[in-house]
Amino acid sequence: MTADKYIAAIEISSSKIIGAIGRLSADGRLNIIAIEKDKIIEYVRYGIIQNIEETNTALCRIIDRLEQRASLNKRRISAVYVGLSGRSLRNIPYEVNRNLPEDTEITESIISQIKDEVLRANIDSSLEIIKAVPHSYFVNKSETQSPIGSMGNNIRASFDLIACRQQIKRNLSKMFTEKTKIEVKDYIVTPLSTAELVLSNEEKRLGCMLVDLGAETTTVSIYKNGTINYLVTLPLGSRNITRDITSLNVLEENAENIKTTSGNAIASDSPSTLNISGLKYSDISNLVVARSEEIVANIVKQISYAEFDNKQLPGGIIAVGGGFKLNGLLELLKQQSNLNVRLGKTPENVVLEDTRASTLENIQVISILYAASKLEDNECLYIPQQEELPKDESYQPESHTEEKKKEEVKPVQNNSRSHLTKVKNWLINMVSKDDDELN
Repeated sequence: MTADKYIAAIEISSSKIIGAIGRLSADGRLNIIAIEKDKIIEYVRYGIIQNIEETNTALCRIIDRLEQRASLNKRRISAVYVGLSGRSLRNIPYEVNRNLPEDTEITESIISQIKDEVLRANIDSSLEIIKAVPHSYFVNKSETQSPIGSMGNNIRASFDLIACRQQIKRNLSKMFTEKTKIEVKDYIVTPLSTAELVLSNEEKRLGCMLVDLGAETTTVSIYKNGTINYLVTLPLGSRNITRDITSLNVLEENAENIKTTSGNAIASDSPSTLNISGLKYSDISNLVVARSEEIVANIVKQISYAEFDNKQLPGGIIAVGGGFKLNGLLELLKQQSNLNVRLGKTPENVVLEDTRASTLENIQVISILYAASKLEDNECLYIPQQEELPKDESYQPESHTEEKKKEEVKPVQNNSRSHLTKVKNWLINMVSKDDDELN
């Protein structure tokens, strides 16, 4: 019977670090057994680590708390999969056209050479290509999704290059290598792994939009004909709403609580005279509604930027991310887009066992575990071996040693008393001898 594998994932966002452990069974079932998080406000901006030392300190706290979980059964983390996201993440369309000899069979080797060429594509020097996603293949002008085995004298392949600023990966690598000293098995593009987790094949083929609303950024992906067609990260998030509320002279942590408990993205039809934490509800509502409408308007605008219209996205909008905890935000998105909107959920073979965590707020790190579960050599944890004490026959427990010493102690003879007795006997004999001579 194949033993379960344990996979570790780390997702670093602008507001927090999340670490998770998944247990992968032989039948492909992925159980999320532990999730830990730590706030890192101001240490990471738009996906780029600004303070490596402080971010690493928070990361080490998460690793320690994960390893203390009973569900790990004393296992230790030796490697992790790390999510890549951030404002600079984008897709770049790229095409390769190659002429071949007459009646050439398209082999796996030819496709591999094309993919290698794509990954070496000359793009903006500030960006790094993370992944090349095949979009379509044409052999002799005939489109095909499976080019291997086709015959022709020309192949044309279109890709979506997923790229981000080099600094994102460079800072992550520096932190894990020099500070945390934990192996990074691979970097996972979080928007792509999230799509694989929550989107159905039917939705991707029909056409749909995936919206991940985070604290400082919102990532929008559009899928059509089974592949990604558009990817952009907007510099707007739910924290913008929180900061707007702080203009009413409240601390950010209090503003966040007011937003999630009393805020609503849709304006009320009737005026309210309520006070929330000493603030007029109408003032709070005006701020929340205005910023929510701005965020949603920017999301919806991406459909036209991607050169699509609503009719081309019958799969609707799938929403993920903690920003959608705001009351009314899903409904506002539905109203402004005129599309069906649903919350993203995990498939049946992915189970969240950690009852202290919610799927909505942790969907990204769960998706990293899900993507890693499809890879080879994905074991990330180990059971430390107990060191055996060296065998030393002379060693005995202290109590036993003391007992043995007591047994070896012999009574000390009083030699001085014995000597006096001999002298006394000698004197008595001498006196007796003298008495005999006198008589």
